Amino acid sequence: MSPKSMRGQTIPNDPLRATHSTRLQRQTDGWFQRAEAALLGAVPCRAGCSHCCIGPFPITVLDVQALHEGLARLEPHDREEIQRNAAEQTAVLEQAAPSLKQAPFVDQFADAETDRLVTLLEDAPCPALSAEGLCRVYDHRPLTCRSMGIPVVEPTGTFGACAVQTFVPIRRLPASLREEEETLAAQEAVALHQIRLSSPTPGEEVLLPYGFLPSLHTIAGRSRT
Repeated sequence: MSPKSMRGQTIPNDPLRATHSTRLQRQTDGWFQRAEAALLGAVPCRAGCSHCCIGPFPITVLDVQALHEGLARLEPHDREEIQRNAAEQTAVLEQAAPSLKQAPFVDQFADAETDRLVTLLEDAPCPALSAEGLCRVYDHRPLTCRSMGIPVVEPTGTFGACAVQTFVPIRRLPASLREEEETLAAQEAVALHQIRLSSPTPGEEVLLPYGFLPSLHTIAGRSRT
């Protein structure tokens, strides 16, 4: 397989990245299933509900790897439509932050700058969302998507993960599952560190639309001639 290039920077396809991605996907899915069971029906997520599929957010190079695997399994017309949607969204982001044209990684961005960019597309559906409200790369969706739906715990209280959860009782996740969630986050950080050592990249995180752009030209950004 040819290397994936990013605007003059070449990032090789890394089997280690694929291995880490698959393992973390499996572990996150298992955690979500246990968390959902522990919350006794307080997680209303169902096929066709896409309230959490609106607006971009940062994803890692592990997620990018998985998304490209998912795109490769689609019919050409679906893949091309997703990539067109993604290109339109990244054009908006790059107009607001021209530096993304050269390097789409947002690791070093201040939180306020990332929030500003996210707000620009806060009403935009995920590029992979179908007209029926279904994810076309569901089996290869990012880790954030796999854990979405579990109520969020903050110092001021426990809140629903999306607007839908305002209509159901909000329960606090047991401490053991919160600890497992923290362990998964630590494992992801270790995996990303190992990947940076084995195949250095300019960064670890990009905003969601970049993850769908054609692998021939990018791993997390769009090439220009």
